[in-house]
Amino acid sequence: MKTTFGEYIRKLRTEKGLTLTQLAYKLDLDSANLSKIENGKRDFDKKRLPKLAETFELDLKELNNEFVSDLIAKQIYESNCSSELLLVAVQKAEYRRKTNQNKIEKAV
Repeated sequence: MKTTFGEYIRKLRTEKGLTLTQLAYKLDLDSANLSKIENGKRDFDKKRLPKLAETFELDLKELNNEFVSDLIAKQIYESNCSSELLLVAVQKAEYRRKTNQNKIEKAV
């Protein structure tokens, strides 16, 4: 998705016909904070992802992917990093997976 996570929440909310107050209540937030999230002035709290998934009947894993990808994109944007950074980051993530897998195999 090419929107911010906050914009994505707003889209889901309006498609379902919920007001800010109604969705905020379901997420245990106040409507002012939800408005700030939708407008990109505040980050969404990851611990609320299960409630958001339940409210909109979304797959939690896919919703988490949207959330994390937005955090990564924000970090890249704020750091003014190049696109090549993504390639290096993917390589480092793979290295961490392999290193962790090796540790697990050695422990067994």
